[in-house]
This record gives sequence, C-alpha cells and structure tokens, in this order.
Amino acid sequence: MKFSDLKLTTPYLSLAPLFYDRVEPTPLEKPFVIATSQDAAKLLGINEDISLDEELVKILNGERRLKGSQPFAMCYAGHQFGYFVPRLGDGRAINLGKVNGQNLQIKGAGLTLYSRQGDGRAVLRSSLREFLISEAMYGLGIATSRALALIGSDTDVTRQGWEKAAIVLRLSPTWVRFGTFEYFNAAGEPEKLQQLADYVIDESYPELKNTQEKYLKMYAKVVQNTAKTIAKWQVYGFNHGVMNTDNMAIDGRTIDYGPFAFLDTYDPNYICNRSDTQGRYSFRGQPGIAHWNLSQLALALSPILNHEAALELLEDTFGDVYESEYTHLMYKRMGLQTKEEKDLSLLKLMLRSLEQSVIDYNAFFRKLSVYSGKRNEILDLALHYEYLDRWLDTYDARLEKENHTDEQRHTSMLEVNPKYILKNHILQEAIEKAQKEDFSMIKDLLHVALAPFDEHPELEYLAQQTPLQFKNIKLSCSS
Repeated sequence: MKFSDLKLTTPYLSLAPLFYDRVEPTPLEKPFVIATSQDAAKLLGINEDISLDEELVKILNGERRLKGSQPFAMCYAGHQFGYFVPRLGDGRAINLGKVNGQNLQIKGAGLTLYSRQGDGRAVLRSSLREFLISEAMYGLGIATSRALALIGSDTDVTRQGWEKAAIVLRLSPTWVRFGTFEYFNAAGEPEKLQQLADYVIDESYPELKNTQEKYLKMYAKVVQNTAKTIAKWQVYGFNHGVMNTDNMAIDGRTIDYGPFAFLDTYDPNYICNRSDTQGRYSFRGQPGIAHWNLSQLALALSPILNHEAALELLEDTFGDVYESEYTHLMYKRMGLQTKEEKDLSLLKLMLRSLEQSVIDYNAFFRKLSVYSGKRNEILDLALHYEYLDRWLDTYDARLEKENHTDEQRHTSMLEVNPKYILKNHILQEAIEKAQKEDFSMIKDLLHVALAPFDEHPELEYLAQQTPLQFKNIKLSCSS
C-alpha cells in the first residue's frame, strides 16, 4: 500500500464541537521532501517506499487530502511553568485523521483558532530536531510519538532572524493531553469531561470498558505509564525541557519535543531550556514534575472520580513504579544480573562518581559494557578520574559475585547501552548543513537513531565525544 492510498477516520470529531476547531492547512511555498522514516510508515501498513510517493509533499503541505481526512485542531488548557492557562490548543498542529491506531498530525501547517499571537508555522531547525528525536526515542525503547516525514520550503518566518518554514508529519496513538482534561474541568463542563474520559478509554485503554470505577482505573494506567516513561528518560539521560501539563500525553508517551537534550557530561542539575530560569524542568526534577502534573490531572478528573482515592493511588503507585523501572534498567546498564543487598548503594555511588568525574554519561556506559578490569579506556573519558577509579574498585568486587562470564555480561550490556545518542551538537551540525540545503547528515542520523545499540563503522563520526564548548548547552523554546 502507498501512503497516498490511506483511508482515514476522524473519531475525535464525534465529540462535541467544543473539543476542536475544523481548519484547513495553509500550504508552504515550493515544498520539498527532506526526510522520511520507512520504519514509522510500517505502523500505517505502508509497504511501499514512502519517499517515492509522488503525492507525499502535497498531502503534508495541505494541498491534497487523504481519503476520509477532515482536518481539525484540538482544544486544551495547561499548566505552563506551573501557571494555569485556561485555553491553549493546537496552535501550529493540524490533525488529519486516524488509521491503524495512529493519529496523523502535521506540525507547522499554519494558523488555527488556537495560534494566539503565533503564526502557526514551525522552522526547519525545530522540525528537523523533532523528526529525528521521535525516531531516536523509539530506537532507545522509550514510549514516544513517531515522525513519518519532514518537508522543507521556501517560506520565510521570523524567529532567531529569518528562517525557513518546515512541516513534520507526526504519528501517535493519541494526542489527548493532561491539559485536555484540565480545559473541560476549568470550563465547568463535567459532561464533556466524562465524554473525553470515555473517548480516552476507547482509544488508549479499551480493556477498561464496562468495568467498575473505570475512570479511576484509567487514571491508574496513566500514572503507571507516565512513571515508566519518566524512568526511562532518567536512565538514558534525556531532558525534555518543557514538561507543561499540555505536553503530557494521556497514555504516558513522550510528545512535543522542543528544547530537549541528552546529557553530555553527567549533571543532575542540568537545565536544557534557556527559558526555564527557575530550573523547574531540570533533569533531576523530572520525576517530581511528572508527579505534580499527575496530581493536577487527578484534580481535573475530580468531577468524575473520587479525588482522594486518585491522590492516594498516585502516592501509592507512582514512586514504586518509577523506582522499580529505573533501578531495573540501571542495573542492566551496570551489567548486574543477580541481586545483592548493596546494589542500590553501588548505583548511587556510581552516579555521584560520574558527577564528580565530569564524564560523558552514555559514553561511560558503552565503555563499561566491554570492561574486563582494564580501566584506562573508561578513566580517559573523565576530567577527574580518581572518583571513578575508586568506584571501579567497588564495582570489581561486586562483579565477583556474578555467575556470568565477562562475555555474557558484555553481550547483555551492549543491548541496553547505546553507542549512538542524538546529542545537541550533532543535531546542530545537521541543522547548519540543512540550512545551507545540504541534507546529507539526516539519513545517517536516522539510521543510527533507529539502531543505536549496533555498531555502524561507516558512521563512527556520529559517536564522537561532545566538544567542550558544546557540553550541556541550553536551547531556546522557539520553533
């Protein structure tokens, strides 16, 4: 099947008109394909090369509709940096419809009812970043929206000076957010709130239909899924940067990539968003913010479930699920296959040592994956090696209690410790080339993004250390 042969449905439009606004995309000037993900295309049942579909550009650019498509923008509210904004919505994203359990959305497609002072556009810089990181997070095993295609154009928009506009086609099983529930609660619309909850259960949690206390059970699923996703962010050193409630998906997956970053050197206090002057969305703070956002969701749902029961569930569940997922994956990254009483202390000591050593976070784990007692390759990564040297003494003693051979340990560790991480300096290099109409790096980055644990000898340049001047830089929110 070709992409242009897809037939969409629009179940969200079965809800009341207050939930959305029908809108037509505004085409870009002289659009052209920059990149496609055939791996993401498989989710839609597409078996032909999507990049060869002659109608792709027209569909992404809003010049042609897929069968059944009825474009619309979704309405929602949200807590932005802790402050409630009662009306937000899709200001630059337009939903096309749904097929194979995936909702198609074009981002940067022009003005909507919810654009406020914006222009409804997205620049090439941010669109390229979102396209690649969506596929990279999937490659790491982190729940995420996906990116199917990216187009560029000759349309100029003003951000950090004049920049070229682009559109990315995103896929997700749901685009309902915590903030969608907040909107209808703040508007005093309990009937609409219940309709939305029923829609979410149909779309994301169908196993809960026709069960007792289904809304509380839905909330429990959201808590669990969110805790697991945030745990994986922390495991792999991902900093989202804008964890507003309108950027939190109701099925727990990662959405809305703005000024994100993967840690270069390990710094738990790292803040990737230049606009986050108070450090609300620091790397260290992400689990706590997720918990706070979930408490706001519980409040938004209070007209249709027992609020006290929801908060009790949150307190009883989030921390345990998060800790279980986090420690399980971190022990795997450390190569521990048996359990010892002091393993948590070993983990905490390792993180302190990484911070004191000033060392590349993910490069450390990749080197540790082939460690057999010779320390130089690991210690050479560190600015201050003595802290790590002492930790390796403790680690060596712990490994003696394992029942597996070094070879078995190496094999299992290489499966969870990526060689390729899409760091900001690499993405910036690709962006600067793309802004000069050189898109050569994007294909290479997409290749390693989808297979980050494998060796790619011909792409070794994408696994190099971050230059000192680019380590843990901050980025702008603008897109």
